[in-house]
Amino acid sequence: MTGENVLLYAERENIMYHRQAAELGYAPFTTFYLDLSIAECYGIDAIRDTFNKVKDEWLKNYKYWTEFVLCVNWKSWEWANRNNVEFGQLYADLYYEARKLFYDKYENDEEACHYFFEVTD
Repeated sequence: MTGENVLLYAERENIMYHRQAAELGYAPFTTFYLDLSIAECYGIDAIRDTFNKVKDEWLKNYKYWTEFVLCVNWKSWEWANRNNVEFGQLYADLYYEARKLFYDKYENDEEACHYFFEVTD
């Protein structure tokens, strides 16, 4: 990300995400990780803006929202491992917010909850 082309950086991150997910038996079906990686190149406000846009569009779909929660969680660990406290903490905060939004919306939906726990655990 230091002077690197935004799209090259984001695609490299996305490839890594897909490889790690495949190792765990999960097949991503959204561009959320790529979207967040692009936003990182533009800073904290862009990450928050991406979070809010995804929330507005995809919270209504529990499978999409579940994958987004997964991406945000992985991003928090990714940045913590890179010793970037600012991004790591932001993603951790967004993860807890995203998880709470899921619980608030789907707490009585057994199918959604089962899917969420299968994917995120």
